[in-house]
Amino acid sequence: MNLQDKNILLGVTGGIAAYKTLELTRLLRKAGANVWPVMTKSAGEFITPLSLSTLAGNPANSSLFNDRGSISHIDLADRADLIVIAPATANIIGKAASGIADDLLSTLVMAANSPVLIAPAMNDRMYDNPIVAKNIEKLATLGYLFVGPGVGELACGYEGRGRLAPVDEIFEAIEDALSPKDLEGEKILITAGATRENIDPVRYLTNGSSGAMGYAIAREAKRRGAHVVLISGSSTTKPPYGITHLRVESAEDMSRAVERSYADSTCIIMAAAVSDYRPSETSPEKIKKADGPPSIELLPTTDILKGLGEKKEKRLLVGFALETSDLIENAKRKLEEKKLDLVIANEPTAIANEKNRVAIISPHGEVEETEELDKREIAKKIVDRVAELVKKNTKYKITPLLT
Repeated sequence: MNLQDKNILLGVTGGIAAYKTLELTRLLRKAGANVWPVMTKSAGEFITPLSLSTLAGNPANSSLFNDRGSISHIDLADRADLIVIAPATANIIGKAASGIADDLLSTLVMAANSPVLIAPAMNDRMYDNPIVAKNIEKLATLGYLFVGPGVGELACGYEGRGRLAPVDEIFEAIEDALSPKDLEGEKILITAGATRENIDPVRYLTNGSSGAMGYAIAREAKRRGAHVVLISGSSTTKPPYGITHLRVESAEDMSRAVERSYADSTCIIMAAAVSDYRPSETSPEKIKKADGPPSIELLPTTDILKGLGEKKEKRLLVGFALETSDLIENAKRKLEEKKLDLVIANEPTAIANEKNRVAIISPHGEVEETEELDKREIAKKIVDRVAELVKKNTKYKITPLLT
């Protein structure tokens, strides 16, 4: 896990969203992180130090000095792999931007050598205040990291921007901040999910792909610094925070979307389950049962992967091969025929399953077979191989247009 044994200093300021910090603390502990809470005086008006320290497994600090006589902010700053301030009020953002250190949390920010991740949460009028905007801009320029805020109902009863980012997005941003950035500067195009080929307005040809594998790869690539474009067919998986996400339906829709995005990509990972065939005609009305079983003529869809292989030039191209027999042999054939740089071979048991077992095959005949793992762990192994190729093979280096 990216957070195993990492020391996270969790700063909590005085805002109604402070209660969400308890859930964030639970998630961090579950992921193996050590959580060291730091509360402002105002934070104690919203949640108790006992609640936070119980979940964190460490005392909730609020004083500059402890009973041993050593300086708490130096102790904590030396320990930190990352400082997270959630929720972050306009007050703490203003202090950080102005170099003010008048309590433990603000002093800790001034003393830290670790990255600082800020999750703003405040009234929409405060967030839109030009002073707050300038403070955020200044901190971002200095390398401070931000997640959110979201848009929604605020504690004051108004709707607007200023709501604390969802806890899962903050957690994801923490993982991003602590991950190696070995794909920084790369633009990676990823396809995922199942395409649908309409028979009539209510029926279609499709498959059981959940899209989870492609989404996990997108999340891992983004976490490691890549600019990610995810083109997805049908999927109930939530897209990762901070990527470009495009929805499509049919194989033809996906082909057009890939055509628009591939040119300035440095790497393309085709993890989508694209339909091989489509009905030659789509009925504009629902086909009635009383009319008897329809006869459906099928035509082949565009072979997106083959087309990319023929014009990939300097781009790194990764494909997937789902096989019911002779897994390695058939995957190697696909790798050669489609001119791939890597092929990920798996079996039908991977469909709509939270776990997967794959074989990662290179053109040189190298085969890395994994045990059955969570798809997030499989994604990490795939992205590891992609990162190795990007680093070792300068022929894949083109200048992406990060737009």
